[in-house]
Amino acid sequence: MKQILTTAAVTGLVAAGLALGDPAAGAGRPGDDDLHRWAEDTWVSLDAMTDESTGLPADNITGDLATAGEYTSPTNIGGYLWSTVTARDLGIIDDDEAHARMATTLDTLEQLERNEASGMFYNWYHPATGAKLTSWPDSGDPVHPFLSTVDNGWLAASLRIVREAEPRLADRADALYDSMDFAAYFDPAGAAGLPAGTNRGGFWDEVPPGCSIEAPMYNGSGETAYYTCHHYDTTVSESRIATYLGIANGQIPATALYGTHRTMPPGCDWAWQEQLPGGEHRVYDGYEVWEGSYSYAGISFVPSWGGSMFEALMPDLLVPETQWGPRSWRVNHPNTVAVQKHHGLEEAGYGAWGFSPASNPFGGYAEYGVDLAGMRSDGYTSDAESTDVDVDRPGCADGANPQPDFGDGVVTPHAAFLALPYDRRGVLENLAVLEDDLDAYGPGGFYDAVAVRSGTVAQRYLSLDQSMIMAAIGNELTGDSLKRYFVDKEMEKRLRPAMAAQVFSVDRKVRE
Repeated sequence: MKQILTTAAVTGLVAAGLALGDPAAGAGRPGDDDLHRWAEDTWVSLDAMTDESTGLPADNITGDLATAGEYTSPTNIGGYLWSTVTARDLGIIDDDEAHARMATTLDTLEQLERNEASGMFYNWYHPATGAKLTSWPDSGDPVHPFLSTVDNGWLAASLRIVREAEPRLADRADALYDSMDFAAYFDPAGAAGLPAGTNRGGFWDEVPPGCSIEAPMYNGSGETAYYTCHHYDTTVSESRIATYLGIANGQIPATALYGTHRTMPPGCDWAWQEQLPGGEHRVYDGYEVWEGSYSYAGISFVPSWGGSMFEALMPDLLVPETQWGPRSWRVNHPNTVAVQKHHGLEEAGYGAWGFSPASNPFGGYAEYGVDLAGMRSDGYTSDAESTDVDVDRPGCADGANPQPDFGDGVVTPHAAFLALPYDRRGVLENLAVLEDDLDAYGPGGFYDAVAVRSGTVAQRYLSLDQSMIMAAIGNELTGDSLKRYFVDKEMEKRLRPAMAAQVFSVDRKVRE
C-alpha cells in the first residue's frame, strides 16, 4: 500500500522539523508500507475503545472490537493522546479530527476529580462518565483511590506532546501540566541502601487497607499522604518517566538519577537476586553509586526488575535516552533487545521474540519477560508454564534450575515494536511471523499476545499496549517526532547533563 499524506499530516511533519523524503525519517525504506498498515489498524482499535463524548479510552476491548472495558487510567489517557498525534502525523486522520479528539479529552481532564494538594489524577475512572471509581464495574469489589507515580508520569508526558503538536490547545495542556507537582512523590530520604532520594510508588489520600506510610506530603503542601511502603528504586524501569519530568520541572533534584539500583549490590547478602552482578562503584556529584550489570549469552546489560521489554524501553519512546546517555542507555538499549531476541530464537527456541506484561492467551493478564534478564529472582517468565530459571551464584548458592526446558512461550507484539530503533530488520521479520504464521492479527492490529507453541492467541487489545505500538511506529516513520514534541530547552538543560554523566558497567560489544 502506498503511503499518502494529507495536507494536515504534511503540516504536522513540517512542524516537527521533518523534511518529507528525508532518509532519516524512514521515507521509502523496505517495511514502511507494513508499518503504516499496522499503524492504521492499531488506530482502529484505539478509536473503537474511546468514548466519543469524553475522549477517554477504555483500558481494553475485545478482539472483535465489540466490547470495551469500563475503566481507564491516566496512562491509558496519555497513550491515547500521543496516539492521536501520531495518527495525524501519519495521515491516518486529518488535522481537524485530531484537534477535536484532543480537545474533547482535555475538556474531560479539566473536570476529572483529582488530589488538590498535588494536582495528580487518580488511577481509575469510568471512561463514559469520567467518574472516579470506588468499585470495580465488573465485580463490585471496592477500589481504594490511588495516585500512581508512573501513571501520572505518562499522562503528564502526553500533555507536553499535545502542547507542542497542537498549538491551538497549548494553553490548556500547559495549565493541566503545570498543576501536576511531582515533588509530591519524591522521598528525599530515599530507599534503604541507596545514596540519594527517589520516588515512592504513589500514595492514597485516605487510609488504605494493607501497608502504607503516613507522612506529610513531600511537596510541602501540609496535607497528609499515605505513601506506598515501596519506592521506585530500580533504574531500568518505566517509572523513570516520572523522575525525568520531576527533574525537568525543577520539582525534584537531578540527583534522583542516583537514587535507584542498577542491580542490587554484589555479594552473598544479596544472593536472592537473579544473578551476582559484576561492575564497580562510581561517584557522581559526591554520591557513590554501585554500577552493576548482569551477563547473558555473552551480552552485558543493566537489568530491569522483571526482565520485560517495556520496563526497559517504554520511556525511550519519548525521551532521547540514547542521545543524552551515550555511556548508559546508548549501550544498554540495544543489548537489552539482543537479550530478548537471543532468548526467544535461540535459548528457548520459540521462533519469535518480545516478552512483556500483557494479556494471558489462556485468560486474564500476566507478566512476561526473560527471567535471567530481571533482578527479581522469581522474575517474569517467558512461557505459559512459568518456567523459572535459577542459575549458580558462585560462592553463595547453587542454581536449582540452570538449564530449563521452556514450554509454550508467550510473545507480546508491543515488546517487539519497542525494539524498532535497535533491530529494525529483526523486528519486521519477527512481526511477520506473528501475523502470517501465528495468526496473531485482527481487525485492530496485532492481538495482545500469542502462545507460540499451542498457537493460542489472546484476542484482546489493551489501550496501553496499542499506544506503545502507535508511538513506536510513529517515531520510526517520522524520525522521532514524539521526542521532539516532548523535549524543550528547559528539559534538556536540567536533565541532559545528569544523564550524560552516567556510565553503566556495560560492554558496547554485544554477542556476535
